[in-house]
Amino acid sequence: MFDYSKATVRSLDGTVIGYRQYGAGGPGLVLVHGGMKAAQHFHALATALAGDFRVYVPDRRGRGLSGPHGPGHGVAREVEDLQALLAAAGARFVFGLSAGGLITLRTALATPAVERIALYEPPLSIAGSVPTAWLPRYERELDSGRRAAALVTAMRALPVEPLFTRVPRLALTPMLALGLRAQPARPDETTIADLVATQRYDMRLVQELADTLPDYAALAARVLLLGGTRSPAFFTTALAALAETLPDARRRTLDGLTHEGPEDDGRPAVVAEVLRDFFS
Repeated sequence: MFDYSKATVRSLDGTVIGYRQYGAGGPGLVLVHGGMKAAQHFHALATALAGDFRVYVPDRRGRGLSGPHGPGHGVAREVEDLQALLAAAGARFVFGLSAGGLITLRTALATPAVERIALYEPPLSIAGSVPTAWLPRYERELDSGRRAAALVTAMRALPVEPLFTRVPRLALTPMLALGLRAQPARPDETTIADLVATQRYDMRLVQELADTLPDYAALAARVLLLGGTRSPAFFTTALAALAETLPDARRRTLDGLTHEGPEDDGRPAVVAEVLRDFFS
């Protein structure tokens, strides 16, 4: 089991971006996590890849080792954050999950030094394919301090976890409220309660990048598109459209995997093997 070291870089606007580094040899590979997640959720994936790569796992803004989102947060800030880490690490390879995949895609478009990227189910909205009608309710619940209710609203609207659709909301919300209050704070980690609020920023990225598919016809990097057979259909819509648009892309569907496949609670060893083959 590989341990990790910690370091920081400063983004263009001065915000501190903290990251974990696993391994010391091989080419640099950055792993960019998705919404309501942090670097801690890629520990198993990073460990599995650390024998072949120098693996860098940043906490995106508003989480763990990194600074706040700040005013005017959007795609441009996220791209600048990733560019700062890529420059400091001398890395040319990037893997992005979900919203991290959107950030990876935009960064590769703006950064010629990025040679290869792998994207796992980026929520690229095409003609309204990604649901957003739930956002006003989520925002109201979040602003009134009802984080458990906001979490249920988001997870039922984006059905990546079956529990949230199978259990009635009236039973699920108080159960989660107790769980959020009871979760202990651990070094280097962000609690679920704090991660709930970060989803508003990721959904703004989704809205900002909606219907930008034609942009990616100009992408020079080689791309691997990944998805699981147990994920919501709107991810498949995005992957299919990207496969037709990107100049140098191949697509692979992983049997039995959900949207959380690359994370510690998914099947990171399966994803690591695919990434190792692509980036080697």
